Amino acid sequence: MRQLYSLCGENGVSYSPYVWKVIMALHHKQLAFDISPVNFSTISKIEDGTFNTVPVLRDGDRVLDDSFDICEYLEQTYPDAPSLFDGEAGRQMARFFESYCISMLHPPLSVIVAMGMHNVMGESDQKYFRQKREDRFGVSLETIAERGAAERIVLNERLAPLRNQLTNQPWICGDKHLFPDYIVFGTLQWSWVVGERDLLAEDDPVRIWFSRCQDLFGGIAREVGAK
Repeated sequence: MRQLYSLCGENGVSYSPYVWKVIMALHHKQLAFDISPVNFSTISKIEDGTFNTVPVLRDGDRVLDDSFDICEYLEQTYPDAPSLFDGEAGRQMARFFESYCISMLHPPLSVIVAMGMHNVMGESDQKYFRQKREDRFGVSLETIAERGAAERIVLNERLAPLRNQLTNQPWICGDKHLFPDYIVFGTLQWSWVVGERDLLAEDDPVRIWFSRCQDLFGGIAREVGAK
């Protein structure tokens, strides 16, 4: 059985956007796997102890990290399963959306979800997370959370290209869901699983697409996380 190591809250739910990309990719490839939950203090104990981030995937004798590298490995290793990229153009599209999410969507979301992430963690992770976030932003976690309303405006503005893309087609690449969808989905699922569920208007094409993504694979991504 494949093992996917994932940061999980006390409720056992994965909250890393990078892990969610791989979860969706594994389902897309129709590959069975188990999730091995870790927290910040136990990441260093994964496998041979050389990893400091998740996801980490063990597939037989192979152990890999980096979500994009993992999914490229899945594509190459299981060519007879449904394709994640549908060709080189799709792979390059995925690279673009990887960059778009990290540079444009993660910064406002890291503020919006800060308190939600803290609240789903165990006590030891809460202390570690609070210190790291407060060192990074130079203010208390509560002050960071207060900035969330302004960052929601920023996030909605930065979703404009995606919104335009999804106005007249169901998926980012057209008529089929592929890895670019899972990259952006994982980013927004990050907020969903920690309880931030009203980021977008009900008629927003991005929210409609997000709901469509949550319905994939029997709805495995929908009923998870904080309420």
